[in-house]
Amino acid sequence: MSRRPPVPRDPQDKPIIWTVSISRLFDLFRDIMVEYDASADIEPIHLGFEEAAQVLRERLQTERCDAVIAAGSNGAYLKNRLPIPVVIAKASGFDVMQALARARKVSRQIAIVTYQETMPELADFKATFGFQVEQRTYVTEEDAKSQISELKAMGIQAIVGAGLITDLAEEAGLTGIFMYSAGSIRQAFDDAIEISRLTRLEASKGRQQPVGELRAKHGLQDLRGDSQPMQEVRQSIMLYARSTATVLLQGETGTGKELAAQAIHRESARARQAFVAINCGAIAESLLESELFGYEEGAFTGSRRGGHAGLFEAAHRGTLFLDEIGEMPLNLQTRLLRVLEEREIVRVGGIRPIPIDVRIISATHCDLEQRIREGRFRADLFYRLAVLRLRLPALRDRPEDLVALAQWSLKQASAAIGNRPHPNLHAEVNRCSEVFASYAWPGNVRELRNVMERVALHLSATPLQAITPSFLIKLIPEMETTNPQAYLERPTNAVATDIMVNSDSEPSLLELLKKFNNNREAVAHYLGISRTTLWRRLRILSHDHKKKQ
Repeated sequence: MSRRPPVPRDPQDKPIIWTVSISRLFDLFRDIMVEYDASADIEPIHLGFEEAAQVLRERLQTERCDAVIAAGSNGAYLKNRLPIPVVIAKASGFDVMQALARARKVSRQIAIVTYQETMPELADFKATFGFQVEQRTYVTEEDAKSQISELKAMGIQAIVGAGLITDLAEEAGLTGIFMYSAGSIRQAFDDAIEISRLTRLEASKGRQQPVGELRAKHGLQDLRGDSQPMQEVRQSIMLYARSTATVLLQGETGTGKELAAQAIHRESARARQAFVAINCGAIAESLLESELFGYEEGAFTGSRRGGHAGLFEAAHRGTLFLDEIGEMPLNLQTRLLRVLEEREIVRVGGIRPIPIDVRIISATHCDLEQRIREGRFRADLFYRLAVLRLRLPALRDRPEDLVALAQWSLKQASAAIGNRPHPNLHAEVNRCSEVFASYAWPGNVRELRNVMERVALHLSATPLQAITPSFLIKLIPEMETTNPQAYLERPTNAVATDIMVNSDSEPSLLELLKKFNNNREAVAHYLGISRTTLWRRLRILSHDHKKKQ
């Protein structure tokens, strides 16, 4: 009996995927895509950055595409500029090790240049295999060129990186080692096909994906810093993302509480649903209630015909971030507690309960326990909000991150105003490390970022200006009062009065450091002073030693 020929599959059933690249990655995409002919319609597009974004947006007006695959800086650029999922092809740890091994065969002087993020795990790799690898990051193509020029001047002969980096390295007369493998690209194709399937499944169920301001724009990678406190923060975020319990984020202003909230959402099972944020201290009490709970038609003068859904409804199946929760009025605290207990809301002026499925993440910079004692915050609400708690460290408590954060912020600020990266930025910012460390940074990372915007603007006007301690202090006068050099240039008695350092204090400080195994934080806690004050005292003692010698 002859077999019936198979029924042709409707091409609409297959995901449509576009790969976007301008470097040698294009060839790798094209070679591997033939393996996926049966499961997806894949089209390689040889464009990048703004040109790619413009062409793809125009095509999406008349064509269907379920996902885009790109890599490195090109992928990051497209991710926030296209209305469809962008899958970032990532090199695996094995890819990186193989690329470094190939680079080592070329020269002992090697480097790896990556987009925005360094690779902290390379420290273990270097220790295990016993050779040095210079790590650099870049933001723009101009920045990448600057990094490669500086590495070449240092004697680096082989550079590991993505397509843009290897192309630029070879243009500079160096050896470029491409770090992507076929296995990593296949993983990106698999991810894109799965995302396409899930997106179409959600659409078939009538669920719309969050758009615009209802999307979490930041992820785990935006909480920058390789210090132990920041590693612990990222670990906690990954752990908390696995739960549906409420989270209370605590920390000073500017420490990145909203970034942490968005990262928890993006790592959770709710990542494809809405992320809605509201600052409870920035909206008048009379408006905050209707913003959160919505209102029915005729609830008050000027109310919209047909009523209005509130933020709880907008965040259904997703996450609602309540920033500055300590500023919420008591009567709304009572309503919020009921929402947490009953999992339903009633609009202002309404009587009909509306079921909701929302995860609550709240944040505060104030001491909620003190507010409870003062009768300004409900204790029962506090315990419902703080099932999981995470404290974001102040910048002064992770000084080892300062210089890297300053470099990254300056690169970002320069790129934002279309300025070329400052020559020798890496080395010059490093030389200013003491100035950065001497300042308490009360506004934390936000203040550092703002300061670097100020520096970038001045450098755009005087591009040959070196980044020196004196230049920074001139631009950032608030640093001067905590700059150790300012103390060293004052009369001896003034120094002794301000920071109580004299010859008798030296042995006690050294003994304390020895007692606490050189743990400066423990010594500062024992003396009842900040680590910055302890640092200044040790700096002046060191300065006195040098003068005596």
